[in-house]
Amino acid sequence: MAVELGRFGVWHGPQHFGPELAAGIERAGYGTLWLGASPDTGLRDAEVLLAATNSIAVGTSIVNMWKSPVAEVAASYHRLEDEHPGRFLLGVGIGHRELNNDYRSPYEVIVRYLDELDDAKVPEDRRALAALGPKVVHLAGTRTAGALPYLTTPEHTKEARRILGGGVLLAPEQMVVLETDPEIARATARDRLSSYLQLSNYTKSFERLGFGPDDLAGGGSDRLVDALVLHGSAVDVAAGLRAHLEAGADHVAIQQLGKEGMDLLPGYEALATVLGI
Repeated sequence: MAVELGRFGVWHGPQHFGPELAAGIERAGYGTLWLGASPDTGLRDAEVLLAATNSIAVGTSIVNMWKSPVAEVAASYHRLEDEHPGRFLLGVGIGHRELNNDYRSPYEVIVRYLDELDDAKVPEDRRALAALGPKVVHLAGTRTAGALPYLTTPEHTKEARRILGGGVLLAPEQMVVLETDPEIARATARDRLSSYLQLSNYTKSFERLGFGPDDLAGGGSDRLVDALVLHGSAVDVAAGLRAHLEAGADHVAIQQLGKEGMDLLPGYEALATVLGI
């Protein structure tokens, strides 16, 4: 990898990621800040995170291909590379059929977008691809630094590693709730999962993992929720995060869930201590 990501990073949308949290996460020892929720083409939120920190990597997870013209994204990438050399990884992805009126063959759109990134001189080892299904996971390994699966399990990680082979980045995202009461934790998890259970790319991924219609109903079965969102003490959650590494991941992007407005840093500090980072 041209960008050093470390073993663990932190994933949040820009509404949760301010300069103070970014700096605190860097002090805690994490390797990467992942900027979610379809960052805009100017990548200004990524620029804020880079400016607020010293050496931690920043990646997008992900820039949406449907609404982000390659020329603009590439210009932003080159600006960030000039300002903060070696610290930025451009994560791109296809988005969701249900949220794009002009949705066409996703595979063809991805290939064309990567071709245009080639033409715009965004190097393969400085970009990564959101990938769930086998075909796109394989494409991520042949046309980018690797795959950024979102909302998956160690079982998915194991299969993705089999498809990618060695020497290719595999960096799954993992939601966590630091709460030892399982009912409270599951309620928090379901609150976050509800919208994803309506999106076909995720539901197909869950089906490939062995979950059926009953698991997707009513906000998600306990079995589905427990598989997708780690919960418990920092020690319990850390064991689940390590399971991704044991299954073949190079890096795990951690997304801590909780009440709106809560201070997220203490939870990340507690996990960092247990994980030894």
